[in-house]
Amino acid sequence: MSNGRELLRINKMPHIWCPGCGNGIITSQVLRAIQELGLDQDKIVIVSGIGCSSRAPGYLDFSTLHTTHGRALAFATGVKYANPELTVIVLTGDGDSAAIGGNHLIHASRRNIDITTIVFNNSIYGMTSGQYSPLTPTGSLATTAPYGNIDRSFDLCALGQAAGATYVARSTTYHTNQLRDYIKKGIQNKGFSLIEAVTHCPTYFGRKNKIGGPVEMLNWQKDHAVTLKAAEKLSEEEMAGKFTIGEIYNKPALEYCEAYAQVIASSEGKK
Repeated sequence: MSNGRELLRINKMPHIWCPGCGNGIITSQVLRAIQELGLDQDKIVIVSGIGCSSRAPGYLDFSTLHTTHGRALAFATGVKYANPELTVIVLTGDGDSAAIGGNHLIHASRRNIDITTIVFNNSIYGMTSGQYSPLTPTGSLATTAPYGNIDRSFDLCALGQAAGATYVARSTTYHTNQLRDYIKKGIQNKGFSLIEAVTHCPTYFGRKNKIGGPVEMLNWQKDHAVTLKAAEKLSEEEMAGKFTIGEIYNKPALEYCEAYAQVIASSEGKK
């Protein structure tokens, strides 16, 4: 296996991410997943919206779309429907996908269109100076919540599953091998796949909440992530402040483009 340099736009380096940011870890696992699956580089489209995570496609040597805020899945749906043979991957953030893009996430899940969506969840709006997002934990500090966030955060994986996604998983930037495995399974799933990658933002979330730098934040992930099997044995009190990681849902169903092709064939009197 090559070192992956052929998958990068080296002329776009250096990247703009802050030192210690977890976005590079997630991006590298996306590239390793693509390598290990042996996918055709010319038949991959990577789509993003706006935000720190959404800058990733600019560094990746595929057909890429850097779109408007919250609209990555709308563009990706058009790409996939126009050419169902393409592998379409969306790289998005917790604000881009769950706030302004939340409605698109719900309906892409509902349609079960064959798109793999990887959410870089750093619990904050990093690009615009640290406002709280729909995934910021209750009580956490942010520039727009100087006395603590009072909103309850989404369980994004539960939301995606309830909306109809056929593959749902969560991992972290500490559990890199697991994260790569879930990305591979998401790409292989013939339907809508949602992978939440819990990551770290030392510049805004870590500093504001006095968690520390990137090493401390990675250790925090290790100490607070609980496997689904282990979580079954813990009480609600024992799970307080922790979160689950694992393959949450994997149940294939008829994919949207295939279902639409059947409608077309039926209208033309074909079997």
